[in-house]
Amino acid sequence: MPGVRLRELHVGCFGGGTGLPSLIGGLKHNPWVHVHAVVTMFDSGGSSGQLRDQLGVLPPGDVLKCALALARNESEARRILLSRLPGLEGGRLGGHTSGNLLLSMMEQYSGDFLAAVDSLRNLLDCDGHVWPISVEHASLCGEYEDGSQTKGEVAVDEAQTQGRRITRIWLEPEVRIHPPVADAIQTFDAVVIGPGSFFTSLMPILLVKGVPAVLRGVSGPIVLVANILTEGRGMKGFTAGDAVRHVSNAIGRPVDVVVVNSGYPTPEALDRYVAEDKELLPAGDIPQGCEVISGQFWQGSIARHARRRLSYAVWSALADRLFD
Repeated sequence: MPGVRLRELHVGCFGGGTGLPSLIGGLKHNPWVHVHAVVTMFDSGGSSGQLRDQLGVLPPGDVLKCALALARNESEARRILLSRLPGLEGGRLGGHTSGNLLLSMMEQYSGDFLAAVDSLRNLLDCDGHVWPISVEHASLCGEYEDGSQTKGEVAVDEAQTQGRRITRIWLEPEVRIHPPVADAIQTFDAVVIGPGSFFTSLMPILLVKGVPAVLRGVSGPIVLVANILTEGRGMKGFTAGDAVRHVSNAIGRPVDVVVVNSGYPTPEALDRYVAEDKELLPAGDIPQGCEVISGQFWQGSIARHARRRLSYAVWSALADRLFD
C-alpha cells in the first residue's frame, strides 16, 4: 500500500522587516523543517541606517529581528536586545537598541559580518540559520512614473507612500551575493519569499548579482507569501498576481505557489490603515500554473500574518510538492 515518506527539509526564507520573522518564527516549531533566513541588507532607516553611517558597519536591524525570532527563548531575548540602553539618549549611540549595538560591535571586533551573525546565533541558541544576502554596502534606488528618482530605502518607501508609482528599482553600486550564502542556497529544498515590504524588502534581494541564477537552480518549489495590505497610494491597484509576475521576472523562473490572505479584520482595524491609504491586497489575476493558497491570515488589530496559520499554509504547500 503506497504511503508518504517524511523527511527533513531545508527551507530558505527570503525577506526582511517585520514580515520575515513572522514566517520563520512559526516554521521553527516544525520538527521537519530546518529554517534558513536570507535577509535583505539595504536598510537605510532608523537605528540600522544610523549605525551604518556612524560606524561603517552593515545595517544590523533585519538580521537581529530574524535571529530573535529563531532564538530558543524568544520573549526574553526580545525583551533584552530590543531595549534602548539607558543613559545614551544624548550621545552618539543614543536611540539604538542593545541588539543592534551588540551585532555592530561583534562585526567591528571580528571584521567579518558573517562571523558576527554566527556569534549572535550561538549566543541566542537559535534554532535555524540567518544569512545576509550580501556583505557589500549598497543603497536601494527607485524611479517613478513621473521620471523622478530617489536613493535610499527610506526615500523609496516614502515616495511610494506619497503616491508615486515605482517603475524601476536598482542597487547602487551593484553588489554580489556572498559566496557562502550562494553555497547554502544550493542546499535548499524549497524557497519562500516574503512577507515584507515588496519593493524595499523583497525585491532588493533579487537584485543582488548571482541571486537569480542560484534561485533558478533550486529544485523544489518557490513560494511567495503575498502581503496583507498595499503600501500607500503608489501601490493602489497592486495585486498578488502583480507580485507573482514581478518576482518571476526578476529570477527568471515561475513562482510555483502564492499564499494570499482572503480574510477581513474588524472594521476598526481596517479603518486605521485606510486612513494611511493602504488597502487589502486582492489576489487579482494570478499567472497560469501558479497555485493559490488562500485563508484568514490577519488576526488581531495589526496587519501581520498569524505565525501558526502561515507556517501551516507554507508546510502544506511544501509537503504536497516534495513528499511522495
